[in-house]
Formats: sequence, C-alpha cells, structure tokens
Amino acid sequence: MIWLKRIIHLLLALMFFAFAGLQFNDPDPLLWIAIYSAMTVLCALAAFGKYYFKVMLVLAAGYLIYMVILYPGLVDWLRSSDRSLLFDDIAKMQYPFIEESREFLGLLICEVVLVVYILVARKK
Repeated sequence: MIWLKRIIHLLLALMFFAFAGLQFNDPDPLLWIAIYSAMTVLCALAAFGKYYFKVMLVLAAGYLIYMVILYPGLVDWLRSSDRSLLFDDIAKMQYPFIEESREFLGLLICEVVLVVYILVARKK
C-alpha cells in the first residue's frame, strides 16, 4: 500500500513539474513556475513521508488569497455564453477573464492537493 501512495505522490509531482514547464509562454511565468515548482517539491517530499505542515499552511493561505483575487474572472467566464473559450489560445488575449479563470483553476488543483496533505500531516 505504501508503494501505491508513493506512486500517486510522484505522479502528482510530475504533473506539477509539467505544469511549471508549460508556464514559459505565460504573461507572468516566474510567478506560476514558482507556484507549480513549490507543489512539485511538496509532492516529491510527500512520496517519502515528509510533510512540512507550516509551509503547506502558508502556501494554502497564499493560494487561497490569490484565488479570491481571481474569482471575479471565474464568475465572468461562468456567465459567458461560450465556456469553450477557456481552451482557446486566442481568447485569452481578447478576454482577460479567460486567463484569470485558468489561473483560478490551476490554484484550485494546488489547493485540493494541499488540503489533503495538510490533513495527512495533522494526523502524523
């Protein structure tokens, strides 16, 4: 069972590493490379049973604050008549809420993983 958990953590680390690699063409690449790199490191450490509770709490709080800032863009996207714009590369230049929605969803993925890791770390 431990090997399965380790594989899941390492797959998450690889996913966040890939996310970080895709940020080089983003309007604010350094911020997003840092966000996803932090998640990569935390997932890799979790694969070996290392959970840094305070670091995870700080990241979760910071990501949550950023999500609140981006939330209006998500609402605009949800209200738009064409939700497929989220997957259109040209649309992000035409509609600022597309980029904000993508960033919100990326942070949501980070938050879900962090909440699970925080709960695991609390039990230890």
